Amino acid sequence: MLKGKGFKGILMSTMVAALVFAAACGNGGGSNNGSSTNQPSNGNAATEAPATETKLSGEVKIDGSSTVFPLTEAAAEEFNKEHPDVRVPVGVSGTGGGFKQFCKGEIAIADASRHIKEEEATICKDAGIEYTELSVAFDGLSIVVSKDNDFIDHLTVEELNKIFVTGSTVKTWKDVRPEWPSEPIVMFSPGADSGTYDYFNEAILEKAGIRNDKQISFSEDDNTLVQGVAGSKGGIGYFGFAYYEENQDKLKVVPVDGGKGAIEPTHETIKDGTYAPLSRPLFIYVSKKELERPEVAAFTKYYINNIGPLADEVGYIALPDDKYAEEAAKLQ
Repeated sequence: MLKGKGFKGILMSTMVAALVFAAACGNGGGSNNGSSTNQPSNGNAATEAPATETKLSGEVKIDGSSTVFPLTEAAAEEFNKEHPDVRVPVGVSGTGGGFKQFCKGEIAIADASRHIKEEEATICKDAGIEYTELSVAFDGLSIVVSKDNDFIDHLTVEELNKIFVTGSTVKTWKDVRPEWPSEPIVMFSPGADSGTYDYFNEAILEKAGIRNDKQISFSEDDNTLVQGVAGSKGGIGYFGFAYYEENQDKLKVVPVDGGKGAIEPTHETIKDGTYAPLSRPLFIYVSKKELERPEVAAFTKYYINNIGPLADEVGYIALPDDKYAEEAAKLQ
């Protein structure tokens, strides 16, 4: 019955056929000129897909200006939605306080409502801290009084100087203008570590310094200043436009006459510079060494690429798009 091949020959042929069949199954069940025409059905497609982006973690420490704080906080919150494992704590020790930490290498980014001072830049240089300055938005330093104040219609730069300058003898509103009431003036100002303090001192007081007596209170917390002015009928203070907008139900903003008529701070007058001399740019400073960390680089790029719309949301004025493009190019 097994003529020609015998039992061993048939067994060998069966084994060869089985091997061929197994090879065909291993190639997806068929071939066409040596290449598979079917996708693997055993999950191999996932292992052959390109590797996904590395998941970010770590911490990006930030401190500095209370004026810039709402911008940076908004950027941090939105960034965390995409990178929940990256911590972005944001402090408010004032522009000067932020630079002190920054130049010691204690934080990655400093929020600033003014340019870095020459002496601060020297401290950073001596400590080996190189940095990049990035403009993030415009702000209008706003002069505010209580909602209960019904007599102030505007103030001139000269009158603001008369009220706040060191050595001032002004005690009541009548001392400012004879037709105003003898209501005691209660002043509220950011502290000396604040960039807003420095800007006001330069733009309004010509660097003469702010008075420091029993009629004035200082705080690095703008919310404390808001509450102080709102709770004092004769109160007056100054801080960033965003804090006024957030609290305009209890504060009255004062138009300022810088020599070309009284101008009220608005998005338009701040952006076009007619609200003078109190329109100003805002900044963040980022350490170049810290930028080598992927989480810091990712956050900084996210900040610059997204802060325009966020600025509008939190009461600041966005820069032109081409300016943001310039700032982004600094990070390349």
